[in-house]
Amino acid sequence: MDDIAIDVRDLGKRYRVAPGREFWALREVRFSVRRGEAIAIIGANGAGKSTLLKILSRITEPTTGRAEIRGRVASLLEVGSGFHPELSGRENVYLNAAILGMRKAEIDRKLDAIVAFADVGEFLDTPIKHYSSGMRMRLAFAVAAHIEPEILIIDEVLAVGDAAFQRKCLGAMSDVTQGGRTVLFVSHNLSAVQRLCSRALVLSAGRVVADAETSLAVRAYLATTFDAADPSGDIEFLPRSREGMGDAVRLTRAVLLDAAGNATAELRFGERFSLRIGARSDSVYKELSLVVGVDAADGTRIATAISEESGCFFDIGPHSPLDAQATFSDLALEPGNYALTLSVRHGQHGLDHVVGFARFRVSEACAPGVAPPAAVIGYLRASASWQSR
Repeated sequence: MDDIAIDVRDLGKRYRVAPGREFWALREVRFSVRRGEAIAIIGANGAGKSTLLKILSRITEPTTGRAEIRGRVASLLEVGSGFHPELSGRENVYLNAAILGMRKAEIDRKLDAIVAFADVGEFLDTPIKHYSSGMRMRLAFAVAAHIEPEILIIDEVLAVGDAAFQRKCLGAMSDVTQGGRTVLFVSHNLSAVQRLCSRALVLSAGRVVADAETSLAVRAYLATTFDAADPSGDIEFLPRSREGMGDAVRLTRAVLLDAAGNATAELRFGERFSLRIGARSDSVYKELSLVVGVDAADGTRIATAISEESGCFFDIGPHSPLDAQATFSDLALEPGNYALTLSVRHGQHGLDHVVGFARFRVSEACAPGVAPPAAVIGYLRASASWQSR
């Protein structure tokens, strides 16, 4: 048992969601993690991933079973958890690092490296309430990455940052895993999961349905996920994994539509498609921007559409919910499985964000007037102008 860092036995978590009604977020979860092992936890929204990490991080108590943690733990579960909005970035580094177990001398020694990693030096003495969600996320990750815990628990921190910062995060996490520390990593980015982790657990409806080498676990997850593709589009009550997301403005519905305007979970090759998006708010916001990401089955980003880049903004209020539609006419997706990621933001401040909420297939059946694919290579079919020279 000396080489076991995390030992989970018959773990269960029950919530009361209405008078007389119970919901089990986790049931009979069993697994162990060896010291120095990097484990991914994957599953659909609502599978119980974040609940499991909160129990392991001692944020909430289990209803049944036990979880033994052997070693110093750092958790990054929500952006800016442990941050005080009225304090400056510098003060919050000291506060957050102290909460995570660092001594002042250690923080003093690592402050410059933390600030450089987060790239917030210009705003270090600005109250953190003026930071964008991306800036808070960068600072939170930078602190967690520099405290050198024996066990690092991370929940979907790569979804908000830009591409450059995501690469920096992946590099830091790779250093952590190669340095012999124990890592539990939740992410919808399955390519990152396969790069960083040697083993993965698949959660479904609160139970572990697979525990295997990462590529095998990912294959099992994808087979289940896309078999259950659902075009209903209701995202009102999906769990949000980051603090503040969905509080001011909440995404409520996103429906994939085929070329005829019908809700669908399967598109024909070469077919034009749309995404109809709904959101609500108890406050008035002007000039909101929507971001739609099209992701491959393994989480690789294929394409991103940002409404403000097309000069299109949206207003919302208590009596005027947002109702928008994004149409993709020239995104030539190869036959295969895909998912969507959706964000709403005000300026550079993210208000809500849902990852991998809609899954759909592109079939080899062709849209009218589209030639059938001769081969399926990559994710996109590119058009080119050809000539003989």
